[in-house]
Amino acid sequence: MAQISSLSIETETLSQVLGLVEAFKAFDADNDGKINAAELGGILGSLGYKTSEQDVRAMRQQGDTSRDGIEEFLGMNTKNMEFRGLGNVLKNAFEALDVDGDEVVTAEELYEVMRDDFGFELSLEDCQGIIASM
Repeated sequence: MAQISSLSIETETLSQVLGLVEAFKAFDADNDGKINAAELGGILGSLGYKTSEQDVRAMRQQGDTSRDGIEEFLGMNTKNMEFRGLGNVLKNAFEALDVDGDEVVTAEELYEVMRDDFGFELSLEDCQGIIASM
C-alpha cells in the first residue's frame, strides 16, 4: 500500500511541475525561455492586479536573480514541494527512453519504446508531436 501511495504522490507532484512548465510557457509570450517585464506585467494585469512598471521591475529583480529562465521559475515555485522519489522515477524514465544513450530523446526512440516495451499504438507522427511540444 505504501508503494501505491508513494506513486500517487509522485504522479501528483509531476503533474504540478508539468503545470508550472505550462504556466511558464504561457507567460513567455515571445518563446525566448525567459519572462521579461512586459510579459510579467501582462500576466499580472490579466489576473486583475494593477501594478506599475516599477513594481514589475522590482518583482523581476527579486525573483530572477540569475536570468536562468524556466529553471529559476521552477526552483522558485517548487521550493516547498515534497519530491520524494520523483527524481528517480524521471531519471529511470529518461534512461528507458534514451535508447542510444546520447542524452537526447528523439521521436523515433519514444516510438520504439512505447511500441515495443509498453505496447502502445502511437504513430511516429504522434511521437514527433509529443517531442515537439516539449
